[in-house]
This record gives sequence, C-alpha cells and structure tokens, in this order.
Amino acid sequence: MFKKVLVSDDLGCTNEGVLSVIKSLKIKHAEQAQYCDDACLKIKRTQLDLDPFDLFITDLSFVKDHREQKYTSGKELIIALKKEYPHLKIIVYSVDDRLQKVRFLMNVHQTNGYVCKGRQGLVELENAIHAVYKNEIYVSPQLKPALSPKNDLEIEDFDILLIKLLSNGLSQEEISAHFKNENRSPNSLSSIEKRLNKLRIQFKANNAIHLVAIVKDLGLI
Repeated sequence: MFKKVLVSDDLGCTNEGVLSVIKSLKIKHAEQAQYCDDACLKIKRTQLDLDPFDLFITDLSFVKDHREQKYTSGKELIIALKKEYPHLKIIVYSVDDRLQKVRFLMNVHQTNGYVCKGRQGLVELENAIHAVYKNEIYVSPQLKPALSPKNDLEIEDFDILLIKLLSNGLSQEEISAHFKNENRSPNSLSSIEKRLNKLRIQFKANNAIHLVAIVKDLGLI
C-alpha cells in the first residue's frame, strides 16, 4: 500500500473524511493542504528531499479568497504536476461529474483515478486507492462512459470552430454567414442551431455562454 499521501481540498471537513479513509488503510504518512500552491510546494519539497509522496488526492474546485495563487484549480495543478512528475499517482475527488472533464484529465493528462463526492464517495475513494496502487485506472461507476470508446463525447474540429466563433461574440446568423463565405458546411442557420443545442446537451450547459465557459475550462478552445 502507499506509504505517503497528500490530500488537497479547501474544505477542512472534506480533508478529514479523506484522511479517515487513508488511516483505515494503514497508510503511515498523510498530509493535507487547503491551497493548490501549498500542495504544489509540498510535492516539490519532498521530491527534492528524495522522499516523495506516493499519491496525491485533490479536489478540482477551490474557492478564491484574499490569498494570491499561482494555481487556482485542481485541474491546473494536475496538468502542471503530471508534466513535471509523470510517475506521481493522482486521484481526483470532486463533485464535478462532467464526462468531458473526466475524459480530458484521464486520457490527456493521465490522471489515475476520478471519484465523485457523494453518499458513496468515501467508499469509492477507498476502492480507487486500492486500484491505483495496483497500477489500475479507477473512475466512479457513473463516470465509466467517459472512458468508453463507444460514446458521444467526441468533439469535432467543426464544433471547436463553432464555439470559438461564439466566444468571439459572433451571433448564430453571423457564424452562418462566416461559414458560407468560407464554403464550409453545414452553414445554414438551422444546422448551426441544431449543432449548438446538441453541444449544450452534451456538455450539460444551460446556455451558449455557459457552453463557452465549460469548453474553455476544459482547455478545448
């Protein structure tokens, strides 16, 4: 089993719940951090001391306060850490259940596990720790479609361009005209409306502005 684990969440009560799971697994050394920057510094320090953490468990969302931070989200920190320390095992423990985000972190940035907070969250987290220790990938049962090759999660280049134009302030009518000028199909207003509706459903977005925000958050545009 892992010997040294770092837990990062801005809510102390959540950290305590995770630490209770770690304690039940007889893991000898566990630390916590409530800021992403603090977590990053702890990881870097132990790497320099040649006594690194075996596992990092982190939330994705951290509430901003008076303190200036280099890393404002768990996602930013995961991307940075996986680039510098690719062998560090990381498990996400979050309420964010968007399949695109799960797929982005697991497939693109090789996150080792993704567990949804909830009634069974701590039980699933224990299962995830066991799985990741055995070099297996773990996701909560409701998130498994994110890793399936047979799903409707793929986003095409046309969709990226469509959302990018939307983020630049173009209306659907202006996007239609833009596509027609470039001889790009589909370019009718109705087809663009249908495509955006499909994307809103796919990304669980409330409206076009929310859709743009989600796609930007995922790093797709």
